[in-house]
Amino acid sequence: MTSPKTEHTNSSQIQLSYQDAGVDIDAGNQLVNNIKSYAKHTMRPEVLAGIGGFGALFEISSKYRNPVLVSATDGVGTKLKLAFQLDKHDSIGIDLVAMSVNDILVQGAEPLFFLDYFACGKLDVATATTVVSGIAAGCQQAGCALIGGETAEMPGMYPQNEYDLAGFAVGVVEKDAIITGKTIQEGDAVIGLASSGAHANGYSLIRKIIETNHSDFSADFDEKKLSNAIMMPTRIYVKPLLELMKQLPLKGIAHITGGGLVENIPRILPSHLTAILQKHSWNMPPLFHWLQQQGNVTDDEMHRVFNCGIGMILVVAPKYANEAIKILQSSGETAWEIGKIKSRSADEMPTIIVS
Repeated sequence: MTSPKTEHTNSSQIQLSYQDAGVDIDAGNQLVNNIKSYAKHTMRPEVLAGIGGFGALFEISSKYRNPVLVSATDGVGTKLKLAFQLDKHDSIGIDLVAMSVNDILVQGAEPLFFLDYFACGKLDVATATTVVSGIAAGCQQAGCALIGGETAEMPGMYPQNEYDLAGFAVGVVEKDAIITGKTIQEGDAVIGLASSGAHANGYSLIRKIIETNHSDFSADFDEKKLSNAIMMPTRIYVKPLLELMKQLPLKGIAHITGGGLVENIPRILPSHLTAILQKHSWNMPPLFHWLQQQGNVTDDEMHRVFNCGIGMILVVAPKYANEAIKILQSSGETAWEIGKIKSRSADEMPTIIVS
């Protein structure tokens, strides 16, 4: 008996390329070239090698005696879904930078550099370039260098015309200048800095409210379109707060992100203290009134989901409260004294908002 022969005819096979599999190397190279022009405007003298290499090089300035590096990473959550829906990609990069640089700022750190991760199913160079231009704009606001990043084109991983974003920031602070909140005590003043909107938190609820009410994005809202109010980029507080730190001692700083007012302030408070906030001591922007009315959202839920108009909290000794507000106002910030720190009883929450 003879065995059947298996014939291999390589010449008849289809010749495949990476582009046939859905990955366009040329488009990726074009994006890198586009990015370089934006990154150039964010450079700092400490950057030794940035965009284009296998790794970015950054030296720590000799002005620091005992430097400690502070790092953070974040994304922009489901605010991206509205960016896709509205085809608005110019400011989502600012949100991305803000989420990380504001986080490291609360420990007194100066942001040094930022890296981004952009992932998609099929790379649209124009859209990606627009996103990165926003990232560069955010870096300029924060005074940090856009030093590198990664673009990943992965066919089949994402719906058409959608992408995902992540950001990574590294900053530095003198070891003896780290702001921890450990010195906060009863009687200290709580200062709130105005937010620019919902920033990049609570957007699953925002989208649900919009969907439930069939809201018209093009409708006039507070002297702008509703879409512009909802997509307003996150405020970056880096430069005003770094300047304030040079002039006054800050005991604690809290970035009001996911978890709203009631869950972020306790992250900097000693366990025996609570923050008492006066609800009517600051102006809650029209967007939050609209969200609360349209979604029939309770006050408690508003305070644990949204920033409600306060993007950053500072805790200072009472003797510095007025001066801190004046310095912030001179830097273009809107700030109010919105509460006090007091001793916490066993049955009290660590943040209490009263009328």
